Amino acid sequence: MTSPRRPITADELRDAGLRVTAARVALLDTVRGGDHLGVEAIASGVRDRVGHISLQAVYEALHALTAAGLIRRIEPAGSPARFEGRVGDNHHHVVCRSCGVVADVDCEVGEAPCLTASEDHGFTIDEAEVIYWGLCPSCSTARSS
Repeated sequence: MTSPRRPITADELRDAGLRVTAARVALLDTVRGGDHLGVEAIASGVRDRVGHISLQAVYEALHALTAAGLIRRIEPAGSPARFEGRVGDNHHHVVCRSCGVVADVDCEVGEAPCLTASEDHGFTIDEAEVIYWGLCPSCSTARSS
C-alpha cells in the first residue's frame, strides 16, 4: 500500500528548515510518487522534471530530506537503499528474495511501536522496524512453473 500523494509546497520544505529549490521539490515529488525507489530511479525522475542534476546532488538532497523527516530510507539486507514518502506511521515492509520488489505492510496493532520487545534493556522504544522476506506473487508463479 502506498501513501496518498500530498501536495508539495515550498512551506513544507521551509518548515523542515530546508532551502526551497526546484531539484528538492522534484525529488520529493518523485519519491512520493514512486514505490520504494532506488537512487538511480529517483535521479531519472528528477531529471525528467528539472533537467540535469548530478548523482551527488541527488544523494545530498535525499540525505537532507531524510534527516528532515520528509522521506524515509529503508535498507533491506543485501539491497541498495530505497526511499519512500510514507513517513511517521511506523509501517513495515515485505521484500521479495528473488526480484527485490518491496511493499508496505501496516502494523498489526496500529500504534507505534506495533511490536513489544521481550526485553527493552531500559530503552524507551518509539519505533519498530520489521522486514518480512519471501517471494512475490510473480516470482512464486514463475518458480512453480
